Amino acid sequence: MSDIAQRKDDHLDLCRDRDVEGHSSNLLDEVQLLHEALPDLSVDEIDTSVEWLGQRLAAPIVVSGMTGGTERAGEINRALAEVAQKLGCAMGLGSQRAMLVNPRALASYRVRDCAPDILLLANIGLVQARAMSIEALQSMVESVGADALCVHLNVAQELVQDEGDRDFRGGLDSLRRFVEALPFPVVVKETGCGFSAATLARLRDAGIENVDVSGRGGTSWPAVEALRGSPRQRALGEILREWGVPTAASIVYARGAGLETMASGGVRDAWDVARALALGARVSGLALPFLRALATGGRSGLASFSERLVEDLRAIMLLVGARNVDALRSAPFIVGAELERWLEPPRTAGARASKGGGGEQGA
Repeated sequence: MSDIAQRKDDHLDLCRDRDVEGHSSNLLDEVQLLHEALPDLSVDEIDTSVEWLGQRLAAPIVVSGMTGGTERAGEINRALAEVAQKLGCAMGLGSQRAMLVNPRALASYRVRDCAPDILLLANIGLVQARAMSIEALQSMVESVGADALCVHLNVAQELVQDEGDRDFRGGLDSLRRFVEALPFPVVVKETGCGFSAATLARLRDAGIENVDVSGRGGTSWPAVEALRGSPRQRALGEILREWGVPTAASIVYARGAGLETMASGGVRDAWDVARALALGARVSGLALPFLRALATGGRSGLASFSERLVEDLRAIMLLVGARNVDALRSAPFIVGAELERWLEPPRTAGARASKGGGGEQGA
């Protein structure tokens, strides 16, 4: 087994069995939707469908990209794809770096035979994509029958890995090149550290229209890497375990930047999905809950979790009087003090010195 393939299997074991989540809140729990005692709706009237990346989904749910590159990963991807097909939701593949190193790993990413109709997202890291031609990227996406490409950013994770990348120059220019030349949507995806308002503005100005905020408060990839090995990994991984911008704040920043948003990062149930959509997300992604449902209950457990997720979302939509997802995205809510603090203009020492206090909103 190659080093990359072994790392993929290690990640699966650690995420399934160990404490890999950040201990800080993603702040979705600070969003309180208001109860509508007179919804004037029937449950049967609730429409959970949504348009995203040019396709209609039956529910605003994405099985977030998790794995690939090994036979075991391929089995997991196929099980996840079957559920996505049944629900009519979208699915992301894990990083396809492994198949670039070992072409035989391609089979672990191919799920179209069991999920012919789903919106499927390919996935590659920005550092790897930076070195690829447009033709090579397009071929990678087409080889798995995907409809769009996620380019993931994982600087914190790479820094913790002893074998990780260290050169992150030229990323924005590369993303601009991809958006201009590729014939399918490009989604810029974080991996558990979220986005600041300033970064999202830079992405928008580079032509990016779609982001997966993947904020702080869910699976912490520095924490995962800390469990993998060397004393250096363990020390730095724990230092960076809580690093990032919370999911809820990242969603608001992305909406303010005018970007179509997938909300992930600690999304665990239908309440989190509903709160994320009310904040402005178009769809919401879950990874760890799907993986653990499959690990503990097999395919039937995975199916039960998935069906309950959509049923619970429909119930919540009724309770806030939202007939459809657009109505849910306009539903009234209140926010707690910590999220309110994240939504204040950020400060710098220079701004305080020049203004005698206060701060300036990030560009």
